Amino acid sequence: MLQNIFFLAVSLFLVVKGATLATKYAARLAESFNLSKYVVGFIIISIISILPEAFIGINSAITGIPAFGLGTLFGSNVSDLTFVFAVIVALAGRGVKIESKILKNNSVYPFLLLLPLILGIDGYYSRAEGLALIIIGLIFYYLAFRNSVRKVAPEIENKDGWKNLGLLIFSMVILLAGSHYTVTSAADLANNLGISSILIGMLIVGLGTTMPELFFSLKAIKRRDDSLAVGDILGTVLADATILVGLIALINPFAFPIKIIYVTGVFMVLAAGILLYFMSTGRFLSKKESRILFVIWLIFILVEFFVNR
Repeated sequence: MLQNIFFLAVSLFLVVKGATLATKYAARLAESFNLSKYVVGFIIISIISILPEAFIGINSAITGIPAFGLGTLFGSNVSDLTFVFAVIVALAGRGVKIESKILKNNSVYPFLLLLPLILGIDGYYSRAEGLALIIIGLIFYYLAFRNSVRKVAPEIENKDGWKNLGLLIFSMVILLAGSHYTVTSAADLANNLGISSILIGMLIVGLGTTMPELFFSLKAIKRRDDSLAVGDILGTVLADATILVGLIALINPFAFPIKIIYVTGVFMVLAAGILLYFMSTGRFLSKKESRILFVIWLIFILVEFFVNR
């Protein structure tokens, strides 16, 4: 048990260190390629942040248990939209500013999250449905990128862009390695303590895969890069719900317990709608609103526990 605790502590250190470096070089990358910090978080950082759940989802599809991957993706999304935002606001000690561009780009966000629920309403994802989700997710990413590039004169462009990109990728590799071993060491510790497998999946795997965006966003918020933090979380959730769900179905079309749609999926869409509503009220996510998000996450945990026990 002491060995598991040691590995967990080291893994968390790697997550924090990787997040610190990633925040630094992501901000520089935004300046180097004349991109807004929001689009760097929404596209570049979020794509790297989804790798832990991507590995879980792909592995579950290959091993013949894709429903486990689906539940992890939806569950981690609920945690991102509620728990993660609540934590970053609480630890930052202030509200989070929301740029008007974020609200404009994400006006259809809850509807995009609703698509995997509609396609999976029969408890089955086909390859055609998986491909449709992947295409829709990629189109939204492309539009977000195209609308966020700022045109500037070539002579003022920063020539260190590729260097910053390389350092960013390196820092995210550290972050991902820490995230991976945090999940595995925490799961081993939970098994040694005799914790229910339901709680392990929900609290260890689900929360563990949110660590990259959680720690990255915390560092970004402390540096006053609010758009970078918000973009990372929203981008990660969208990729999970569209591209990764579609990828699992493309690898191995599968049937799954319909309660994943009616419980976890519905919580995901409701959390997104409530979060964006809070963001649109004064373009500011307050401490009070973050506490409401935390309560929603607690309700989600309780409902999932009673439904899956």
